[in-house]
Formats: sequence, C-alpha cells, structure tokens
Amino acid sequence: MELTSPAEFVKEQVLAVQAYAALAGRSVANLFRKPRYWADTIQQADLIGWGSLPVVMLTGASVGAVLALQSSNTLQRFGSLSLIGQLVSTSMVRELGPVLTSLMVAGRNSSGMASELGSMVVTEQIDAMRALGTDPMKKLVTPRVLATVFMLFFLTIISDLVGLLGGAIVAQFMLGLDPHQYWNNAWQTLVFEDVFMGLTKPVLFGFIIATVGCYYGLTAKGGTQGVGRATTQAVVTASVLILTVDFFVTRLLMTLMSYH
Repeated sequence: MELTSPAEFVKEQVLAVQAYAALAGRSVANLFRKPRYWADTIQQADLIGWGSLPVVMLTGASVGAVLALQSSNTLQRFGSLSLIGQLVSTSMVRELGPVLTSLMVAGRNSSGMASELGSMVVTEQIDAMRALGTDPMKKLVTPRVLATVFMLFFLTIISDLVGLLGGAIVAQFMLGLDPHQYWNNAWQTLVFEDVFMGLTKPVLFGFIIATVGCYYGLTAKGGTQGVGRATTQAVVTASVLILTVDFFVTRLLMTLMSYH
C-alpha cells in the first residue's frame, strides 16, 4: 500500500466525499428524467427483496426472541413481566428493526453492487456503454437506488413483524405469558411517532446502501484486487454511515416530535 502525506490523504478524502455527493445527487435527479429503466429496477428489486428476505426474517426473529428472553429477568424483578410485549414492539419498530435490517442488506447488497459495477469498470464495459450513448448513471445507479429504497422499506416492516412473533413465542412457551396479553400490549403501546420513525429510517438507509455500493464499484481501480478492496470498503462505509445517520435521525425526530 502506497504511503501518502497527511495533506494528500485529507485531499483524497475531500475529493471522495465530493464525488460521492455528486453521484448521490445525480441518482436522485435521474428519477425525473427519461429514459427510465423500469425493467432494470424490477430486476434489482427482485434481487434485493427476495434475495435478502431469508436473512432478514431470521435476524428479526432472533432479535425479537432474544430481546424478550433477556428483558424477562429484569422485568420480573419489578413484577412487570407482562410488559414484555410493549418493550419488544417499541424496540423493534423504532430502532432494532430498521438498523439491523439495513445492516444485513448492506452486507449482502452493497458489496454485491460494488463487486458487479467494479467488474464492469475493470473490464471496460462502462466505457463501452458510454460509447453506445447510454448513461451509466441512469442505467446502473438509479435503478439500484430506487429498488433498494423501495424494498428496504418493506423488508423492515417484515423484520418488525417477525421480531414481534419471535418475542411472542418466547413469551408464551418459555415465560408462560398469555399471548393475547402480549399482542395487546405490543399493539397498544405503538403510536404514530414510533411507526413514523421506524419507517423513515429505512428510506434513508436504503439510499445510503445503494449509493455507497455504486460509488465504490464505479471508482474501483487495479483489476480484480481493486474490485475486492472496493467490495470491502463499500460494506464498511455503508455500515458506519447507517449507524452514524441513525443517531442523528433519531435525535432529530425525537426533537421534532417532542419525544421524552
């Protein structure tokens, strides 16, 4: 790995942020311009949605079950074991569902986008596309962004529901709680602010996953080794951005909605 001076490193990072911002902006602007590649968007939605569904459901069920099991000891000390449904539903819908689903999708699809587009770059398929008069941003990036945002929204809903189901199974068969009481507490504790927060996050996270994956793929250099590096960087960067943005979005929405 070539060593660079601190000033050169900072310059490279600033240029990278500028290039990423330009790519993200163009991907949004292209939504309102023709031609629109709906077939590519549907294909990507199928790949992202159905392909990620098993791991998302497994993650949601595991987290919901573990959350109910771990919280039972603490709640039992205060005689509040019946509140497990409330705890699981609030935690899954507001925070754990959106974040963990996004991290799973980032690990699977952000790396896939970087690998696929990086391979197209090093084999000069992107240059050939430009030579034929096709805009790679419209053809390759915008469909992936649209499909990821759309599918992550619904994957998060599925993850939340499966997480509640996992918590219900633990509550009924391991803790001996009445299932009707669990579900009543789970539904009644949710308010509009919880649902709004939980469904706003996947829209932002989906945009991050797709744009980061496409950015690292389109900027890959150095043959197959460069594609490998781009894939790793895409997953790491997308995951860090998801966790960082999650904090600021949560804080912003709590302030706007007067959460306490």
